[in-house]
Amino acid sequence: MSGPSPPPAPAAGATAATPPASGAATGDGPVEMLRRLNASIGQQIVGYQDVVRALSIALVAEGHILLEGVPGLAKTQLVRTFARTLDLSFRRIQFTPDMLPSDILGTTILRPKDQEFEFRPGPIFANVILADEINRAPPKVQSALLEAMQERQVTLDGVSHPLPVPFIVIATQNPLEHEGTYPLPEAELDRFLFRWILDYPSADNEVEILRSRTRADADATTTVLSPADIERLRAEHRAVFVHEDLYRYLAAVVRQTRSDKGLLLGASPRASVQFLMAAKAAALLDGRSYVIPDDVRRLAFAVFNHRVIVRPEVVSRTAGTGGITGAIAPLLALLGQELDAVEVPR
Repeated sequence: MSGPSPPPAPAAGATAATPPASGAATGDGPVEMLRRLNASIGQQIVGYQDVVRALSIALVAEGHILLEGVPGLAKTQLVRTFARTLDLSFRRIQFTPDMLPSDILGTTILRPKDQEFEFRPGPIFANVILADEINRAPPKVQSALLEAMQERQVTLDGVSHPLPVPFIVIATQNPLEHEGTYPLPEAELDRFLFRWILDYPSADNEVEILRSRTRADADATTTVLSPADIERLRAEHRAVFVHEDLYRYLAAVVRQTRSDKGLLLGASPRASVQFLMAAKAAALLDGRSYVIPDDVRRLAFAVFNHRVIVRPEVVSRTAGTGGITGAIAPLLALLGQELDAVEVPR
């Protein structure tokens, strides 16, 4: 397949032939906001610009994100710092094997004084939720997040309680320690927009990490986005133009995962919708008001890697490579083949 092409030209006579103008040219546009986010977070977290971009895409696209990496990569600190730059409420929930759903959602209690029932909201009622080590909680607790992540509400005793807006779940898990953990079911994994796999920092970044720990401003974080800024970004996101050829291209990429003989399970229609939302957000943060094929290609692995299941015989071919890289190598190869099998729109 040929390389990525420029934005496809709409068909002659199409009613939506002119993409809407982007606000990225102004000082307060999406590109500048992302730059300021990286600058603020970079005061504490080194070398994670790609992760900050992924978090920003999830925030704009109203998705959730799963961060996976070995202990000590500053996953929790990254999420805390990200939340502080947004001027939003933040709650960290440490998942453990003895948790109950009420520890997350809240509970209804009877007030002895007036014999009335009162709902006491749990930590899920915040804008940014850090679900730390989510796979350490039993399935009953994990499933308590399903309604919250999909419908932005929780239901207790037959009463639905809306969650704050905006609402984003950022979960973490360790890919190496499996004792005392409960793998996330496919239905829950499918509710995450991305699974972002973190690796060790480069040599230069590790030196900078050591240097930054000795600075007086090591804990300084500047608030970058207000709730009004986020709502404005989401409004611009909804207006991002997608040509008919791009709809067909994205659908073809998703459908290719269902026909690949190296995969046991392909991506769902929910993945298609979330993929489109992510591609539009990526275009917006690049300063464009329209989606191009590159937006789809660059996000394909992050969108698919937790949704598709590779056949065991494919995995066994690379069993000797070890670590996270070895585990995802077959998937990287398969996704590359699938993308190459889909014709890029001109």
